[in-house]
Amino acid sequence: MKFTASRLSEGNKAFPTEIHLEENNIEIKKPGVFSGDSKYLNYEDITAIEVDSPMIGFSTLRLFLNGNKIEVNGFSKNDVKEIRNLIEEGRSRRRK
Repeated sequence: MKFTASRLSEGNKAFPTEIHLEENNIEIKKPGVFSGDSKYLNYEDITAIEVDSPMIGFSTLRLFLNGNKIEVNGFSKNDVKEIRNLIEEGRSRRRK
């Protein structure tokens, strides 16, 4: 499943961040003009998830992995809720 940040949010004007949720992992793509940045995260490596959803504006998703933090912003509240639920499902599937 693919989620794309809003172009109206800060840091996503020209090249919005994308989150691809797959069966075993997550890919976070931050495109750029000449090069982009992609991170692949396994569900079992994610130790915590935080969501910051202000009353007005776009939500921020924080994923914690063994002391590291990955933060992405610019997603709608509904998208962040769905992303979080799908990550939690992936984490629980991998534990079994």
